[in-house]
Amino acid sequence: MDQIQPTKETFVSAARQGKIIPLSAPIGRPDLSPLDALAVVKHAGHPVLLESARVHEKIGRYSFVTAEPYLIFRSTGETVELSLPATPRGKYGRRATMNRKPLMKLRELMANYRTERIPGLPPFTGGAVGFFSYDFVRQFENVPSAAVNDLAIPEACLLFVDLVIAFDHLQGRSWVIVNPGARGQEIGYRRPEPDQWPGLYDEAAARLLSLREKLLERRNPDPEPGKGLHREFTPQMTRSAFESMVRRCKEYIAAGDIYQANLSQRFSVELGDGDPLRLYKVLREINPSPFACYCDLGDVKLVSSSPERLIRLLDGRADTRPIAGTRRKGGSRQETNELTSELLANEKERAEHIMLLDLERNDLGKVCTYGSVRVDEMMTVEDYSHVIHIVSNVSGQLAPGRGAFDLLRAVFPGGTITGVPKVRCMEIIDELEPVARGPYTGSIGYIANSGDMDLNIIIRTFVIKDGTAYVQVGAGIVADSDPGREYAETLQKAEALRRAVEVL
Repeated sequence: MDQIQPTKETFVSAARQGKIIPLSAPIGRPDLSPLDALAVVKHAGHPVLLESARVHEKIGRYSFVTAEPYLIFRSTGETVELSLPATPRGKYGRRATMNRKPLMKLRELMANYRTERIPGLPPFTGGAVGFFSYDFVRQFENVPSAAVNDLAIPEACLLFVDLVIAFDHLQGRSWVIVNPGARGQEIGYRRPEPDQWPGLYDEAAARLLSLREKLLERRNPDPEPGKGLHREFTPQMTRSAFESMVRRCKEYIAAGDIYQANLSQRFSVELGDGDPLRLYKVLREINPSPFACYCDLGDVKLVSSSPERLIRLLDGRADTRPIAGTRRKGGSRQETNELTSELLANEKERAEHIMLLDLERNDLGKVCTYGSVRVDEMMTVEDYSHVIHIVSNVSGQLAPGRGAFDLLRAVFPGGTITGVPKVRCMEIIDELEPVARGPYTGSIGYIANSGDMDLNIIIRTFVIKDGTAYVQVGAGIVADSDPGREYAETLQKAEALRRAVEVL
């Protein structure tokens, strides 16, 4: 069929031998953007955009759009819910709830449908996309849960998708990708019989060509005018309460419990009838980021301009990209350069960054081949709309027999948003912060059917539920931290999000 790879003969032969190859075809429209693609599929239900709104060879190369999941996974504690969305291809409203360890169930679901990694295509061609909340860590670490879970958001929510629109920004190319046979009629997946593969190929090819035609016909819309909400962020704690929390943390540092911890505060703002997708568009203009996302999970929507990768697994190579060290951006290039020089020369910031680098190296070392973990990039500076950051990159070769979920257990949640040592810091965070973090400082991203994975850290993010948007921001606390300055840092980190609401 029209530019579809592989051919039907090649696909069926491979599938009957247990090797499933996703179908793909180039779109052939250079002016098509990920937002254009999202507009085409958003009415199919649960649209998701993982966007590199800040293009960079190492961290901002790909964007992915998907919708119409064939299975939705939600978990809280050891209660797992699987549901089939209300689409013609699923049984309307069917749900199954079970007591299972979520990671074990996810391994099982991902093992049901595996595909080959395709050279030349972007790394996500289908699989699971969604989020793990910070509180998901309790699935593999014995951390207390005294903080109030007032938002009642699942600890994990993943959409299993068989259709992806993928963009390679460096090459200026895009594809429609469909996975034949992934979409089962039952919650318990049944692998197709050998004689079913030809028909499944035809069905997937028809879906692919239909969607590609819609993408080719898509007209670039005029910019949407903003209403300008001009609503204030309401803090969940007072400044004095935050500074008191910092002082208590410093007491733990002085007592030798920890070396450094990340403490946060939460703000909320009423969106009313404000459109979360419009909010995403505004935020990406104000603060383009390499790990941005718009994620519609039904009653919860995530709008993110995260600058930070938690972990990537690509063809057996794992890497993490910690951010530690922040300053406000200057009013001029000269002032920004001066602030950058001061940041890089600051002994406190350098010591904190190196400490966190050691933590990340140790985490990767748990699941990587001995001697393969290395720092590829050391203390470079990235600047965003309102702040500048110190960034490094650490990588390692995943050990034989290890996979994406082993890697997730080893590094989740990120050390930059917990502290050193990680588990004791999480205990202190639970004690000092008044509410559960929920999605904040968890991760959004994908786990591909091929075994690859890419997850961000959920910072600079709106968590939207029942018409209210929640924003949480933190600061790294060390022995000589000034409580007032740390409070000011949290406000600087929230500035791009506050500005987005102003012009929504």
